[in-house]
Amino acid sequence: MDNAAGLTFRDATDADVDALVALIESAYRGDASRAGWTTEADILEGQRTDPEGVLQVVKAPDATLLTVERDGRTVACCQLEHRGTHAYFGMFAVSPALQGAGLGKAVIAEAERRARQDWGATEMHMTVISVREDLIAWYERRGYRRTGRMTPFPYGDERFGIPQRADLRFELLVKPLV
Repeated sequence: MDNAAGLTFRDATDADVDALVALIESAYRGDASRAGWTTEADILEGQRTDPEGVLQVVKAPDATLLTVERDGRTVACCQLEHRGTHAYFGMFAVSPALQGAGLGKAVIAEAERRARQDWGATEMHMTVISVREDLIAWYERRGYRRTGRMTPFPYGDERFGIPQRADLRFELLVKPLV
């Protein structure tokens, strides 16, 4: 089945927060996340996000939390933020049961289209935990390049999870949108 078929893309509202938190947590943390390949369960425990964090993205100016539905059910999401000449892509999640069949590709393509069309962005930026080689390789196949520019992981702030290793940091990935 083509997992990109029958999708509806819309901006999240306050009413979507609980469903989006559940989706993001299921894609990255705990045993449920192991059904998909994007799990961070081996490097981070605890929460990936919380209702306050999701609501902050929903309410942010010059940003949207793109919600993706199929048959009335939330199946994916991503954050898009307008930052001058570039857009920032984050909080990307695909339901673990639907990973690996093209849904993520469809979501990122729509995010890139919107950033280009709505904001005139010439680049998409994102940060990825640098030890996530499989995920970085997936983004590289979509045209993103590693920059080698690192930022520290927020050790000690459990809102972002409880690290299970001492070498976590974020690497900036960039893709031209023109």
